[in-house]
Parts: sequence; structure tokens; C-alpha cells
Amino acid sequence: MKTLRYILLAGVMTLAAACEKDNFDGPTAGLSGRIIDADTKLLVEQDIIRGTTIEITEHGYDPVKPQVLVVKTDGTYENSLLFENTYSVKPMRGNFVDVPSQDIQIKGKTVLDFSVTPYLRVQDLRVEKVGNLVVATFKLQQNVAGNVVKIGIYADKDQRVGEPMRLGQKEQDINAPADPNTTYRLEYNPDEFKTQMPLGKEYWFRVGALISIGEAKFNYAAPIKLAI
Repeated sequence: MKTLRYILLAGVMTLAAACEKDNFDGPTAGLSGRIIDADTKLLVEQDIIRGTTIEITEHGYDPVKPQVLVVKTDGTYENSLLFENTYSVKPMRGNFVDVPSQDIQIKGKTVLDFSVTPYLRVQDLRVEKVGNLVVATFKLQQNVAGNVVKIGIYADKDQRVGEPMRLGQKEQDINAPADPNTTYRLEYNPDEFKTQMPLGKEYWFRVGALISIGEAKFNYAAPIKLAI
């Protein structure tokens, strides 16, 4: 009987300890921010797939695995489930000149913006229906050394359209530095993609360009909705 009592007592103590652990406060802090063009003050557009990420490393633990946030296509990011603490925060594998990690005390709803220089800027963009085609004209401003690998216009039903997420596209190889005096032109033919994108409807179009830098991502203009 005594043995049974001890077993029951041990079970109760174990259950109480487990409950005590479960009663620890959950994460109450959050971090959000924007990737901002240092010159134009506009958000730096991203890809939702294989795009820029934010690494968040919490201090006080060794080793600690960084948390990784995917930056949204509009250039914003957010994590609303963090514990209050000091963190190192750094954008990774972006479409802009590398920026250093920042240490920040995250408490409550904390905001951290990054001011960056994009590799390329798509400027003076115009996307319009010309006859049976969708025609995009634009200029490129190049902010780093290297060649522009290619330019493209990408189409999809989803506003998050880009080079890795599209139903239709028209690309052109450049393999040369951008010429600031050149107006680039892309002609997208909707008839080529009407099986997956039936005519007579509205779709999202996004123009981008890729620089020849390791792990570089496309630089984009904001997506435009157009009926075809």
C-alpha cells in the first residue's frame, strides 16, 4: 500500500511540474519592418519564392538556430510571435547591396526598417495593351558593377507574380551593363498562354531585371493589373 501511495505521489508531482511548465508565458513581442530604397524611399519589391529573407538570431543561447522570415513581395516583413529579448537581425540573399546585421531589443511591437541600395531600378515603366500584345517599355538604372543578365515581363492571376511564380512570360537576354539612355521594350503575346490564362480577363503583370551577382534576385517594378 505504501508503495502504491509513493507511486501516486510521484505521478502527481510529475503532472504538477508539467502543468507549471505549460503555464510559462508565450511569446508576446513582434518585429516588423520594410526594405526601403535609400534614394527613392520606395519599398524594394521582392519575389515570394526564392526571394529575400530576414534572419533573426536571439541572444543568450549557444548554439542558437536563426529564425528565417520571408520578405513579402511588397518589401515588408513581420513576425508577431517573438519573446522579448535582444536579437541580431539581418537581410539575406537580397536584390540589393549587402547591409550589416543590426542588434535590437525587441519588446512589444518593434519596428526595424532597412535602408538599402537596389542592384537595379526599373524606371519610367509603362505597360499597356497594343493591339493583341501587352507592351512594356522602361529604363534601367544600374547601381553596381556587372552585367544585366536578362529582363522580363511576367504574368499571373496572383498579384505576387514574378520570375519564379508566373503563368506566362516574355524575357530578353541582355548580358551587358544597363544603358541609362535606352528604353527597353518587351512584347508579351497573350495568345501563347491562353490555355492557362484565358483571354478576356484581368491579370497581373510585373517587369523585372536580373544582375550578374552571385545569389542576386530580380529587381522589379510594382505589379500592374491589366485586362487582356
